[in-house]
Amino acid sequence: MLYTVTTNNSVKSIKDEIASRAKEQGFGVLKEYHFKEILKEKGFPITKDITVFEVCNPAAAQHIMRAHPEVSVFLPCRISLYEEDRKTIISTIGIDSILDSFTLDEEIKTYMHGVFEKTKNILNNWK
Repeated sequence: MLYTVTTNNSVKSIKDEIASRAKEQGFGVLKEYHFKEILKEKGFPITKDITVFEVCNPAAAQHIMRAHPEVSVFLPCRISLYEEDRKTIISTIGIDSILDSFTLDEEIKTYMHGVFEKTKNILNNWK
């Protein structure tokens, strides 16, 4: 499942602001992947400009991985950004729907739901 926001804001304006918007929610941007450039360099060009940002909330990552290291497969959080039909699409993995597939104690599930709310707030800044 994905959590997706569609906006009229430009891809460029979101790229320019995502680090500050993430910081407001307790996250930092670790890395950006510009897939159009990456795939072109590998000989597999695409026309769509797709950028994926890896964001991390270090305190949350520590808390979660101390209790359940298997959840690390979903970390860091990723935010995808691209244009489709003259609209900008911002999406992330819908961790809420995935949490029920794990055997986690209720405290960690509640905590992770809270972290996901903050992740969604990053995307919701551009609704």
